[in-house]
Order: sequence, then structure tokens, then C-alpha cells
Amino acid sequence: MSQPIHSFTANVPTWSPYVAPVELATATPEQLAAMKVTPSNTGASPYVRTLAHDPESLEVRSPLFNLIMYGKDGLPPAERELGAIGASIVNRCIYCVAVHASRFINHTKREDIIAAIFTDERAAKLEPRNQALFDFAAKLSTTPIEADACDAQALRDAGLSELEQLDLVLSAAIFGWANRLMHTLGEPIA
Repeated sequence: MSQPIHSFTANVPTWSPYVAPVELATATPEQLAAMKVTPSNTGASPYVRTLAHDPESLEVRSPLFNLIMYGKDGLPPAERELGAIGASIVNRCIYCVAVHASRFINHTKREDIIAAIFTDERAAKLEPRNQALFDFAAKLSTTPIEADACDAQALRDAGLSELEQLDLVLSAAIFGWANRLMHTLGEPIA
């Protein structure tokens, strides 16, 4: 049996669910319908198939996730990924960090930013805009009520519009939820 992974990496590990995922061949029509709109539109992963045990929730979750992470306006895709990384670092979600670090690198070709985050985690020193994004997502994920007007001003000072700020809040928040689902329903393995 493979061992759980305990350190951050940009190499996406296998996610192993604790409960058997829904099998496509035996899925109900409701489960199949809910799995049609997957987060990355690349197919029904074991995670999506695990969430399909509750097709009504999955049917709402996937379009919401898609709009937050792949929306056309507002925060650029790489910066949405950085918000997801900030939340996932705080929540110690090895799998989500790997997925979104990999996507961030694909968007930016900036492995140095991810290396700094992996080395120093919340103490990472980044360029001003990336620093503001990362710090806000991490703070929001640690103690949401402590995010205040000063934090919003720091984002404005870094050049974020109100829509971009909202997108950052949404990307960090949905990963607070997603990280908890990932931890509860399975684990990343080597």
C-alpha cells in the first residue's frame, strides 16, 4: 500500500478516497448528470466520483467551482490559483497545493514563486502583488474574521480591482471548503 504524502510538491499525487467512489457503470442517472460538469472539465476523477454519492450537492458545487476558478473576468487564472495555494498551505492540503501549484506554474512558468512558498510557507517573500494575494488568502484561511479594511486596502495598493478582490476571496474560500472535503474523504498517496 502506498504511503501518505506529508510535504508540499508541485507533482500531483494520487488521491485515495476512504470510501469507494461511484462507478460510472453503476451510477444512477442523477449521479451521472451531476458528474457531467466536472471542475476541470477533464472527466470524473475519483474525488468527483466520491462527491457523486451526493449528486444534488455535486450538481451545485461543480458549476460554482468552475465560475470561481475559471471565470472570464476579474482575477487572472494564475492569481486565482495563488489564492487556492494560500488557502491550501494554511489547511495543509497536500493534494490541493500540488494541483494548484502545478497550474500556477503552467500559467506563469514561475517555479521560483512556488519554491519560495514551499520553503517558507506563510513567511515566503514574494513580489508585491503576489505577496498581497498570498498573504490575504492565507489570512482569510487562518482566521476569516481578522481580514479587515486594512487587508482590502493592501490589495488595492497592490493594484487589485474590487472584482479581483472578490475573486480572491472566492478562490480562497472555496478552497477552505475543498481542503476540508479532501482531508475528510481521502488522502494523497505516493
